[in-house]
Amino acid sequence: MKIDFNKDNGLVPVIIQDGRTQQVLMLGYMNEEAFEKTEKEGIVTFFSRSKNRLWTKGEESGNFLTVKNISIDCDQDTILIQAVPKNTVCHTGSFSCFGEKESRGFLYELEAKISDRIDRKAEDSYTYLLYQRGINKMAQKVGEEAVELVIEAKDNNDDLFKNEAADLLYHFLILLKAKGFSMEDIEKILQNRDK
Repeated sequence: MKIDFNKDNGLVPVIIQDGRTQQVLMLGYMNEEAFEKTEKEGIVTFFSRSKNRLWTKGEESGNFLTVKNISIDCDQDTILIQAVPKNTVCHTGSFSCFGEKESRGFLYELEAKISDRIDRKAEDSYTYLLYQRGINKMAQKVGEEAVELVIEAKDNNDDLFKNEAADLLYHFLILLKAKGFSMEDIEKILQNRDK
């Protein structure tokens, strides 16, 4: 797919998204030269409208954006770049130009709900009741769900398999909380292994 640089004075909008968390980090613009440089070097370079020149994100701060993936929209006039930021992205010092809150998806929201129910001792919550039964019961429940997932993996009922996978993840999140860890801790280990 080729980008149409003829539409807006040779510039196209570029959305930068964190390649790990999918959080939108910033918006910039590229001309054809900036795009080619970005593709060649693997570091995001924009065309600065205020400086009227190519500008590599991080050229002064050192907070470069390393390209993981480049996509072009269906109209061929907008670019989506998934990148790994070296540090904060926004000139204000925020992680994202769209605010500090890091968007990480539903599993992180679920983890926060589980943590909230445990922290506020929600007596009407299955999560808190299981937590109250202690680490052995929580670990046992994770084991049971893992065995049920294995059994369903050997059968042909995709719905049952997906539901057992969901049960395993849910109970795993409760166990993580009980052990004083978070998904972010596990994610960091996986990211280090990916290197």
